[in-house]
Amino acid sequence: MNSSSAGQSSKSKAGSSQPSETSFKRKRGVFQKDLQHMMYGFGDDPNPLPETVALVEDIVVEYVTDLAHKAQDIGSKRGKLSVEDFLYVIRKDLAKLNRCTELLSMQEELKQARKAFEVDEEKLATLE
Repeated sequence: MNSSSAGQSSKSKAGSSQPSETSFKRKRGVFQKDLQHMMYGFGDDPNPLPETVALVEDIVVEYVTDLAHKAQDIGSKRGKLSVEDFLYVIRKDLAKLNRCTELLSMQEELKQARKAFEVDEEKLATLE
């Protein structure tokens, strides 16, 4: 039991940008409804056990936090954090990298479509 807690504390000390467990307290249960729906979508029971949802939430939050800290470490060399820092961190996981680039390109397409729609609305307003 002590060896796992010692490994945990040395792990948090190694990352300089990571806050210690005592200095960072997150609100639990924020993502429970979303995770329940996602778990059901991936084949779980419509009402999974609360312990299971809490465990999945802890895993997801830990992963995202770790990913953000790694990207922050890379971005700090340039002085700012960017999308490319996150892409660099996940570069070895091709499935995640491909999905991220796909979502980023869809975001850009939506941005362009909104921009074109706003221009059309402005033209209609000037005609009236």
